[in-house]
Amino acid sequence: MAGHSKWKNIQRRKNAQDAKRGKLFMKLAKEIYVAAKTGGGDPASNPALRLVIEKAKAANMPNENIERAIKKATGTQEHTNYEEVRYEGYGPGGVAVMVVCLTDNKNRTASNVRVAFSKNGGNLGETGCVSYLFDRKGLLVIAREGLDIDEDDMLLQAIEAGAEEMETTEDSFEIYTTPEAFEEVKEQLEKNGFTFASAEITMIPQTYTTLAGDDLKKMLKLIDTLEDDDDVQEVYHNLDESVLEE
Repeated sequence: MAGHSKWKNIQRRKNAQDAKRGKLFMKLAKEIYVAAKTGGGDPASNPALRLVIEKAKAANMPNENIERAIKKATGTQEHTNYEEVRYEGYGPGGVAVMVVCLTDNKNRTASNVRVAFSKNGGNLGETGCVSYLFDRKGLLVIAREGLDIDEDDMLLQAIEAGAEEMETTEDSFEIYTTPEAFEEVKEQLEKNGFTFASAEITMIPQTYTTLAGDDLKKMLKLIDTLEDDDDVQEVYHNLDESVLEE
């Protein structure tokens, strides 16, 4: 993972989505709805709901929007049945792509995802064709600005909390955990006084693919097209985005 800041990629995506804030809030509301419907509306006893609420607040989603989604999921009115569907395929230059969707119409979603791939130099593959190239990890990002702690001390606290490893960049400490240990590590570091710029369970590429020229433009357009789809919650890929910082 050295040299590839997942947080940089997250920031770039969040900056792009800031221009589509209404669409982002709608996707977060859907995620809150599913978490509350599945595990109950109390964040204290529903870690999945607690995590997505934190994500929503980090995106400055209004509290009333959050509460409305929870009430809708736990109320007596007729529910919308959202189903999680995953698609896997390849972008230009063989970039591995995983698309996670929440949808109430699988035919619509499948068609939209297929068109996005085909129009941008990619193609959908069979289930499992690229998922083996990613590891599911917890990722906790602590911004270094204003933080009076050196890398060795931060690493020690992260490992003592149960983390697997840590990467240090100029801007942040990026702490990786197993999915199972994520909540425990997060809570311990919070008790130690740390706050997080980002906290999520995500898919980390094992290797990265570098693109340039038209292939890079097409790949970025593919990502944007997928993320702009109302049914798409997450787009994971192994494009080396460090070239975009140059």
